[in-house]
Amino acid sequence: MAQPYFTRFEHRRPPGFPPLGRRRAALWHFLAGVTIALGAWYLHWRWTGSLNPDAPVFSAVIAAAETLCFIGTLIFFHDIWDEGDTPPTAPPATRAEAGLDPGGGREEILTDIFITTFDEDISTVAPSVRDAQAVRAPKGVRKAVYILDDGNRPEFAALARQLGAGYLSRTTNEGFKAGNLRNALFATNGDFVVICDADTRLFPAFLENTLGYFRDPKVAWVQTPHWFYDIPGGVPWQDWLPRRLGGRAAAWAGGPLAWLTGRQRVGADPFLSDPALFFDVIQRRRNRHGASFCCGAGSVHRREAVFGAALKRKSAAVYAQCKRLGSSRPAPLMKLVELEPYKFHVSEDIYTSILLQSDAQEGWISVYHPQVESRMLSPWGMHAWAAQKLKYAGGTFDIMLNDNPLRRKGLPSAAKLHYLATFWSYLTVFWTSVLLMAPVFSLLTGLAPVEAYSREFFARFLPVILANELAVMAGCKGHAVQPGRILSVATLHIQLRAFWLVLRGRRPSFPPTPKTPLLNGGMRYAGASLAMLAVMAAAAVWGGVQSWLGTPGYGLPFLTVNLFWLGWNMFAVGRVVRAALWRPPLDATPGTQTKEAADAALAKA
Repeated sequence: MAQPYFTRFEHRRPPGFPPLGRRRAALWHFLAGVTIALGAWYLHWRWTGSLNPDAPVFSAVIAAAETLCFIGTLIFFHDIWDEGDTPPTAPPATRAEAGLDPGGGREEILTDIFITTFDEDISTVAPSVRDAQAVRAPKGVRKAVYILDDGNRPEFAALARQLGAGYLSRTTNEGFKAGNLRNALFATNGDFVVICDADTRLFPAFLENTLGYFRDPKVAWVQTPHWFYDIPGGVPWQDWLPRRLGGRAAAWAGGPLAWLTGRQRVGADPFLSDPALFFDVIQRRRNRHGASFCCGAGSVHRREAVFGAALKRKSAAVYAQCKRLGSSRPAPLMKLVELEPYKFHVSEDIYTSILLQSDAQEGWISVYHPQVESRMLSPWGMHAWAAQKLKYAGGTFDIMLNDNPLRRKGLPSAAKLHYLATFWSYLTVFWTSVLLMAPVFSLLTGLAPVEAYSREFFARFLPVILANELAVMAGCKGHAVQPGRILSVATLHIQLRAFWLVLRGRRPSFPPTPKTPLLNGGMRYAGASLAMLAVMAAAAVWGGVQSWLGTPGYGLPFLTVNLFWLGWNMFAVGRVVRAALWRPPLDATPGTQTKEAADAALAKA
């Protein structure tokens, strides 16, 4: 039997994420202050001394987009301003140390590990179950592993028996993953619950390194970073360029190309999946205000908090009665009402986070554990990539438009600003679209968004860009930021589609992200990008011809600025096409998902 493709990457080890040092933090704060001052200075000049009188509407629209980008910078700087790690402690050895009620005469702490699956191949799930069984249970803790099979497949029941795990399934798929978790919660009685996706492979010390935070009885959940161990590594630019272009001189271009592309290696991370920047910078620094949100896989939850939040939403009277009984496990009384311990939503993880963090009466808090404690699989293929991005965008827009946490009274103001940063990052789709097409409009019409591309313009614009680049480099601890910028442009059409679906009242659907490679048929997702590239190329040719003919308004500074601007935009948009054409440098990829299966999952979206 052929081995799954990911076995080729078993030797990889997770990165370590050291804390932000004092010197780097001081440099980051200084450069951030410089960026803010220069940005305000530049925008004041843009609105008062640079608008083009020959194109007042176009000029004002671009200035407004720049202003919104600056506001986004301020929000982002607050989001990542400083770290505030929660000090780790030893795991609790008794129920009292974990803030739990007495367990009917026993002191054991029960911990359940849930591995959710729907249509994943058994070769993907089996290693996750084996690794979960290998997790060490600290002193005083009893561990149980369960396969939560929403596909209700006999071969998975047999796998559970073979590996000594529990097996739970149901006859319907109501609520999808959230409903699957609810079904398991009512069938088990663990005090703490570890949530894993089908491909989440826990490290042996997972419980030893996370349960200690629950010594604080107000900790509702602990989130650990996601690490995709199968991301293609590629070839260093310094090695690839001489092979392609010949000569040692070509290697000198490796550094600039690495900065421009945001990739140190050619062919590495073709779908820009590496989540290190998000987890080590954004999530980690939100922890200082208790505002890091749950990301599902790799998280540990206190059952009492999850059920308490669900009972409160459903029935205050039932919740009060359960509190009086002191039960931290599902009692018959809890089953009298239809509960959603995890909100039935495509983004059930972030939704549940908001509900718990907004409960001022109980005072639930979260903890972000900054070191990697498990490994997972990244999207391989455009089907998986598109499904994941559509779910993320649709879920976020749905929460923002229909149950915005910024309007919740119980959520602390500092936490609201962090959630605002999440929403703002998705709202940028609107002004990013404007800036994306601005050079196209300029090259087709000869109209510039500024009165002139003069020395004064560059003297004000370039210092802002330079200061911002230096600030982000210092603040983000060396993590590559270019991939995120490229991704924000490359996924514009997906984000716009997600917003339109939510605006029309169509709740995002729940198709699981495919866990096995699907490398054919990906060009269907590149159609919008190809159309944009065609328009951009046509605008570049038109602008070049007009400049050659000496048409007024198409001077060299105008042409240079707009072609550079357009070139970067085309590079970002073209990333989707390159990803669709990417093929792994492997002889074969066993276990590849069929195109029909992926299409069926995505059709609902």
